[in-house]
Amino acid sequence: MSDAAQPTAAEVRAAAEAVKAALDRHLAAVERRTGDDDTAVYEAFNALATAAEAYDELLYDRYDEVTPFEIPGADGALPPYAGPDEPHAVSLLIRRDYAVAEPQRLLAQARRVAEIEGDTDTPGPAARAGVSPLAALGVLFGEYEPDEIASRHKEFGLEEGDSTLWVTAADELPEPGEWLNAPFEHADPERIVCRFDVSAVFDEEEDEGDRDEEEGAGGSGS
Repeated sequence: MSDAAQPTAAEVRAAAEAVKAALDRHLAAVERRTGDDDTAVYEAFNALATAAEAYDELLYDRYDEVTPFEIPGADGALPPYAGPDEPHAVSLLIRRDYAVAEPQRLLAQARRVAEIEGDTDTPGPAARAGVSPLAALGVLFGEYEPDEIASRHKEFGLEEGDSTLWVTAADELPEPGEWLNAPFEHADPERIVCRFDVSAVFDEEEDEGDRDEEEGAGGSGS
């Protein structure tokens, strides 16, 4: 990088001050938190991550030096929030992945539901619930709420994959039926108030970190 393109010492100093201010705001939000899902804490966390990343970049560009901090999920960090300051509506965008780990269990549970409903003697998906995985999925997801399936997925022969929940802000509630044909088409990352991700990759990263700590703490003997 040329000298002309390098940040000034004053810019690096300003970025450092921004990190300090973001630290104070984050601590204040944590001290005032109202629960595990307090949006103020997540907003302060994202602001702190953004400030720390900006400082790290400027510090490296100016002085060829780095910080000892690692920003979790920096590669997939949310863009700066650009939604309304006082949203009058929110949308929850949810994705949950499942593997059909035990097809026979899936079929048996769907057949049981169809028998309870008394639909096994008539043509249609319910009648095929005990022999067709597609029909079985239709019966089960038609009978149970998504949250109940999430809590009982093993009973239905399903194995959890990744999941995510986006809380997005809106100026007003959409008109009835407005987005039903393409419910996720206009999801705007800049309107995300907070998001919650669940993935086995996070557990793997924690396990690797624990192993590294154990290896570092262990000594060698002769």
